[in-house]
Amino acid sequence: MATVFWVSRGVIFLDVLPKGESVSADRYCETFDRLRHAVRRKRPGLFRSGVVLQHDNSNLHMAKRTREWLERY
Repeated sequence: MATVFWVSRGVIFLDVLPKGESVSADRYCETFDRLRHAVRRKRPGLFRSGVVLQHDNSNLHMAKRTREWLERY
């Protein structure tokens, strides 16, 4: 499975889940940590203007750990 984060100018970060591995709230938050580093490196001004993440209401997207991560950052 691949998770892609992009802006109008192109892809910022691509995360590929190894075969046989499952997505968990912890793994989802690790992906967000890698995304933060990619944004700082490729589009540093993005944090000043704000970042909007759009995702559905799946269990791991709404997990307590995920919500806490999103509130912290």
